[in-house]
Amino acid sequence: MRIERLGSGGTPAAVLRALARLAADRDAPAPAALIGDWFGSRAVLAPAVTTTPVPPRTAFDLSGRPTADREPGDRPLIGGGWIGYLGYPDLPADGARALPAAAGGWTDSVLRQDADGCWWYESLTENPCPPAWSEAATRPDPDPRPWHVEWTPPDRAAHHSGVTRCLDAIAAGEVYQACVCARYTGRMHGDPLDFFADAADATRPARAAYLQGPWGAVASLSPELYLSRHGDRVTSSPIKGTLPIGADPELLRASVKDVAENVMIVDLVRNDLGHLAIPGTVVVTDLLGVHPAPGVWHLVSTVAATVPPGTTTADLLDASFPPASVTGCPKHRARQLLRVWEPHPRGVYCGTVGFASPLAGTELNVAIRTVEFDADGNAALGVGGGITIDSDPDAEWQECLDKASSIVTLRAAAHRI
Repeated sequence: MRIERLGSGGTPAAVLRALARLAADRDAPAPAALIGDWFGSRAVLAPAVTTTPVPPRTAFDLSGRPTADREPGDRPLIGGGWIGYLGYPDLPADGARALPAAAGGWTDSVLRQDADGCWWYESLTENPCPPAWSEAATRPDPDPRPWHVEWTPPDRAAHHSGVTRCLDAIAAGEVYQACVCARYTGRMHGDPLDFFADAADATRPARAAYLQGPWGAVASLSPELYLSRHGDRVTSSPIKGTLPIGADPELLRASVKDVAENVMIVDLVRNDLGHLAIPGTVVVTDLLGVHPAPGVWHLVSTVAATVPPGTTTADLLDASFPPASVTGCPKHRARQLLRVWEPHPRGVYCGTVGFASPLAGTELNVAIRTVEFDADGNAALGVGGGITIDSDPDAEWQECLDKASSIVTLRAAAHRI
């Protein structure tokens, strides 16, 4: 393994732009990025990574991948790993995916910005940092480029119908809660990477991620942690409960509907992790915390568990995917009904994007506030919210608009096309 301290330099978005221009000049694969709160760092960038569609079962699988020796007591390092996404698995009867069910790729090396703003080169190999990568990290100079997305709002009548049918199912005792979603569609003018870089700068989400390939691109501006696995310790921080950022955040804790929604999903996460955790280790370490996210306040809780030795990422995904906060209670029945209530496939939205490192562990977001771009320039943005017996269809529609507003109102840092 090789580690080099590069020093202070550009913002993650600026360095990502510089790496993208470098890759284009060299006809190399595009970079991929994690920006926000990942692995105790501000950013983890893969300067050039070939991403391809993969079978969903193999997403984030590190078996057969190279590792590097570490001395006991070393600080957390990433070195390299697999970066990619796993899409939401369920489809409506007549739906088809715009992007592959899962895609990603392996990188031997990363550029990491630590919590103090210093850039590091880390590699699972002994290869030194290419000078061009060091230059991109410490002296990025490319100006933002223009882009524009023409957004079409979701079908309000279809969403209203889905919420109403969900309320009927709750009244009938089929489910207690379910996350009913809708979808913005759009047309992208420009490079999705420039959209992501500007969006990450403007909204500063906690769990932003980007990757692209010949299949298209995924720009995730998520605030939510689905799974963090370091050694035998696993945590999940479901979000349920939303208010516009201009509202009094204490109203969230005072909301019977939002508190009930959050607690139900916490119980679902406890159940999911309990399928494979060592008995007695599943604990709620934080309940009903109020946290800001782009454009909104959220109620956030955290569940932790200890898993037995030999537990694989596939085991964790089998037990808990798709994430609890975007499905419902009981989970299996909610997923069955959502396939009927929602007219469009969710795609990558409500799946997960993240990184699996043989050194640092695995961290995965919940792919909300996530835009997918197909190879023809079409864009899609899913929005949704949890429905309980106290839900009002019009209020749920407004919550969808509030969640999407930080994205659909974005403008390019450069002049518009």
